[in-house]
Amino acid sequence: MAGRFFRKPDDAEASVVLDSGRFARAKKPSAALPDFVAERVNLHRYLLDKINLTVLDTMDETELHEELRPLVRDYAKANNLPVSAKELDALIHDIGDEMLGLGPIESLLEDDTIADILIVGYNKVYIERGGRIEETEVRFKDEDHLMRIINKIVASVGRRVDESSPLVDARLADGSRVNVAVRPVAVDGPQVSIRKFAKKPFSLDSLVASGALAEGMARVLAAAVEGRVSIVISGGTGSGKTTMLNALSSFIPHEERLVTIEDAAELQLQQPHVVRMETRPPTVDGRNEIMQRDLVKNALRMRPDRIIVGEVRGGEAFDMLQAMNTGHEGSATTIHANNPRDALARMEQMVGMAGMPMSQLSIRSQIASAIQLIVQLTRLRDGTRRVVSISEITGMETDVIQQQEIMRFNRLGVDDDGRILGEYRATGIRPRFLEDLASMGLAVDKSYFDPSKTL
Repeated sequence: MAGRFFRKPDDAEASVVLDSGRFARAKKPSAALPDFVAERVNLHRYLLDKINLTVLDTMDETELHEELRPLVRDYAKANNLPVSAKELDALIHDIGDEMLGLGPIESLLEDDTIADILIVGYNKVYIERGGRIEETEVRFKDEDHLMRIINKIVASVGRRVDESSPLVDARLADGSRVNVAVRPVAVDGPQVSIRKFAKKPFSLDSLVASGALAEGMARVLAAAVEGRVSIVISGGTGSGKTTMLNALSSFIPHEERLVTIEDAAELQLQQPHVVRMETRPPTVDGRNEIMQRDLVKNALRMRPDRIIVGEVRGGEAFDMLQAMNTGHEGSATTIHANNPRDALARMEQMVGMAGMPMSQLSIRSQIASAIQLIVQLTRLRDGTRRVVSISEITGMETDVIQQQEIMRFNRLGVDDDGRILGEYRATGIRPRFLEDLASMGLAVDKSYFDPSKTL
């Protein structure tokens, strides 16, 4: 192994920067903890002359650490670095993270309690944990170091980011969503937002246990999904729309063929027969772009039972409604909106963006006949994410889309710790789709719609 790990000095290959953050990951820096920034950079140069980087892709983390250990130990002795055995191990892990992972943020990605990683320039990294944003001591050596990590992320999904294309959506291998903005649009240097996905997808039961929705809500939604009720999940940024879509999708029968369409593939569907499609940005000369609308049109020719669109934000809304109205009931999508009525208004505007010669009444009729259920999520001030409303679309009356709220979250106040208190209750209205569900053998307990009881 050592023979293939070392390389000839004249073999010049990829760059790896070793300014990782494991020596400064506590919330508050410790004066007694050494910070070998310059030494790590020098060590990096030393290793580039010693290591055959062409074999890195064939090595796992444990194997790499064992190969690095004698090299790092020899370097520390030769340069009189005052490191303990524990600090030496941390240094070796740092180097391994740079070579196989994403450097300083690798440990944050491994922490399952962190929901978001927010990089504000090379010297400031925030995280969201438990709904609260806090600053970490993780940092990059300089802007070039951060850009190398960014390029490593976007290149892995066939995308690019530079001055001519300063904004990009990408994803990590586990499906975590990544958004990057670089100069010139990012005035203070590269800005990176990583929305982490749980290694184990949330189930509807786990969302109930966390208080995101009530048991009664979950059972009604599960029956609606299984009974091919078309659903739109609405909410603001970070409200948990994709998580809810993943959880609900587990109730789609496994014999159905699903086609998913996303800007950056992040859905984690559990069915065996899933066709995943992802948009493609234009090339450097502005050609060969593949938009969501193109993929929705193509999906209709792929014999899907249901089409799942990660998020509608433009003209693809028209094609999505057409799919729901032409034999693809039970399809689902997410949309950014503050409440169910706003979601309908935004859908109407997006259908207009398709450029089809349709009157406002025709657009609203399409929406009313295609969508049956709107699930509204909100991220509350205390950081918790909750389903605050479930509404049914009942049709048209004159030129207005009619909807009725079935269940809601009622806020009752705030406790001493700043957490929002509330309860889930039904409004007393029974949804019209219950009859269709009953005809399929999907019974829903009538007590879930009793307004005198908490759900």
